[in-house]
Amino acid sequence: MKKVYLAIVSILTAFSVSAQEGGPLTLSGYVDTYYFANFNKTTTNEGASGFERIFDQNANSFQVGLAQMMLTYQAGSVTGVMDIVVGNHADLGNYGNATSPLGSTSTALAIKQAYMTWAANDVLSFTAGQFGTNVGYEVIDAPANFNYSLSNLFGNGPFYHTGIKMDIAPADNFAFMVGLNNGLDSKDDNNKPKGFMGQVYLAPTDGWDLYLNYFGTNEGSKDDKANYSWFDITTSYQVTDDLLIGINAVPYGAFKTETSTQKWSGAALYVNGSVSEKLGLGVRAEYFDNSEGGIYLADFNNTGSGEGAAVTSLTLTASIDITDHLMFKPEFRFDKYKTDSGSMWLTDEDGAYTKDSQSTLGGALIFHF
Repeated sequence: MKKVYLAIVSILTAFSVSAQEGGPLTLSGYVDTYYFANFNKTTTNEGASGFERIFDQNANSFQVGLAQMMLTYQAGSVTGVMDIVVGNHADLGNYGNATSPLGSTSTALAIKQAYMTWAANDVLSFTAGQFGTNVGYEVIDAPANFNYSLSNLFGNGPFYHTGIKMDIAPADNFAFMVGLNNGLDSKDDNNKPKGFMGQVYLAPTDGWDLYLNYFGTNEGSKDDKANYSWFDITTSYQVTDDLLIGINAVPYGAFKTETSTQKWSGAALYVNGSVSEKLGLGVRAEYFDNSEGGIYLADFNNTGSGEGAAVTSLTLTASIDITDHLMFKPEFRFDKYKTDSGSMWLTDEDGAYTKDSQSTLGGALIFHF
């Protein structure tokens, strides 16, 4: 462990000198810490599935979320990216891989992204390695999202892929991408078939960005079919300089085997506005329906039945720029769960499943550079 630490320090020192001298290397990253009080008086924001709050899972406790360091080096037409993370959310963001680069069962040091991009010309580029998914409105990095807690659509979608993709951008208002990868949230593949990803980007008018996404993968064994598929729509419109409206929707998601099909769907509306140069306010309203239990939001902790749930969520967030590199995000969130059987989804202060809703109030400090 000490050798790994010293190696990282040595690399950072060398890269820091290069960046200061104005070389082709850039260093960026962030650290975030949070505290959320759960009005159900529990110590966790999680419930029957373990995916109710995909990152900020601890309640009534000061927590470190994520510490990220991203190194980007450009050499002519090729760009290399090394994106390393540590902290609680590194474990959760590396979902699907039980072994970390350190060889333990914890991914407290995790590769978030590691890829290279070759720009063949002004229109065509190729990317290979491990990179973030094309699906969804939100991303893992806290400074890039307006809300601190992540949506149910994010928590029940892919996080990253390992593979290769091709981007073609023939015009400023039109582009598309296709790629092959090892499947759903995994650095390795468990079978011969590869996952397929695709995206079409349109900019119908100034300030309006529209992404049409698809991801599909067979996660079954040699003789079994276990197909996941997502159709995802992500769009945002800059109404004015101070007002942004965004929508993320999954009109159809499905898990298909030889004998059954379990579907899910959902949508989230984002409205973010600038009150002043240093203060912004935003609301996210979301409905996510996984009643059939096709994806992660399914009951394996309470009844063990694998029953899914539908959840209605409302999140109110403020974003305060304390300095150019430090922001504070106070946030209130309410979630209400509904199951076909009427089973309770969340725990009370005694750890019993007696609640079908929860409210949390707290905030996060985020240092970014």
